[in-house]
Amino acid sequence: MPIAPRRFGVWKATALVVGNIIGAGIFMLPRDLAPAGWTAGGAWLLAVVGALGVAWVFARLFAAFPTAGGVHGILTLGVGPRAAFVGSWGYLVSVWAANATLAISGVEYLARVVPLPVAMPWLRPSLALGALGALLLANLRGRGGDVQLVSTVVKLLPLVAVLLLAARLLGREGAAALTATAPAPFTTAALLPAMSLTLYAMLGIESAAIPADLVEDAPRVVPRATMLGTALSGVIGLLVTCGVTLLLPGAATSDAPLADFVAWQSVPVAGLAVALCAIVSCFGCLNGYLLVGAELTAAMADDGDLPTSLGRRNDVGVAPVPLWLGAGVTTLLILAAYTATSAFRFAALVTTATNLVLYLLALATAARFLLDGRLPRTIGLGAACVGGMVFALFALLGAGAEALVWGAALVAAGIPLGLVARRAAHPARAN
Repeated sequence: MPIAPRRFGVWKATALVVGNIIGAGIFMLPRDLAPAGWTAGGAWLLAVVGALGVAWVFARLFAAFPTAGGVHGILTLGVGPRAAFVGSWGYLVSVWAANATLAISGVEYLARVVPLPVAMPWLRPSLALGALGALLLANLRGRGGDVQLVSTVVKLLPLVAVLLLAARLLGREGAAALTATAPAPFTTAALLPAMSLTLYAMLGIESAAIPADLVEDAPRVVPRATMLGTALSGVIGLLVTCGVTLLLPGAATSDAPLADFVAWQSVPVAGLAVALCAIVSCFGCLNGYLLVGAELTAAMADDGDLPTSLGRRNDVGVAPVPLWLGAGVTTLLILAAYTATSAFRFAALVTTATNLVLYLLALATAARFLLDGRLPRTIGLGAACVGGMVFALFALLGAGAEALVWGAALVAAGIPLGLVARRAAHPARAN
């Protein structure tokens, strides 16, 4: 007998947003932002303001079109089925790339708890793939929401510890705590690359709107969860990563910067506790993106933009084939990332570049609806659309040529699949 799908209330929906935003980025970014010094603070401010603007657009779009079929359906109404497919497929690619960064980061923090011999290079990718497989099974059984709620609570604990220890250090030593690490001065040349990385740490603002069919009272819950989750994540991310980036000596060479900071300011065992929480955070975020990616794939299949087999659900209300598909592509990206000089940075920038395709199309949709009257013509929403587009375009440029080429290739790879599926499902529309 089929089991009723587990519904997401406001807390689970907010946990999905916070859990998907606060993943590997906050725990790993201090290392990659450390060379930017004070520029990291400016990059974070731009990322948070831009993300809040985009989140407001997503919230207003969903409030106006709660039955359109989530983000993919709203894009179809606004920019047409072909552009909507490109945006949604690009988002799927970003989810799969994000899952690679999450698995990699979880293993890096695991190495802080359990030594992983350098002489066994196959061990780290094997552990990353093992974690991916375990979370795949949890989602196939419909336990993704429960895993997300628990992991979100756990991941906030070390972030609170970092904030308290940073405040204590600054209160005790004042400006001397900053001059001791001699952060690089603010430069405009480093701003765009740093902003692309900080934006990676803010990706996930759309998480509540993607699995809308699983959200209880979605017209009310989704906008509220989107704004609350984005604001909370932005404030925490800015304070935690900038605190560690500017205060921790040797942050640029640390594989587990938050754990090193806590161990430095308290006792070594506290650093191990942070590493354990970081592992839960990374793998909890991986769980959330597996769920979100599968739900978007199923929505596209229901709309005829992907093969219909991808939309079939099991007895607990989840679509198993998209889960397997996402896990398969993530596996390939994990293996590719471990051949790069910096596995985390490579996967993070590919994630940012492909995710921005969805953001730009959502902003274009909102702009069209503002012009034709389907959204209320308010100054705030108009400013959010214009500012969000400028912000997203600059972030796209900051991602760099390598990430853009990889992102474009992965997005282009899905277009033939979409054309075939659309022709089979809607012959007239395809023509």
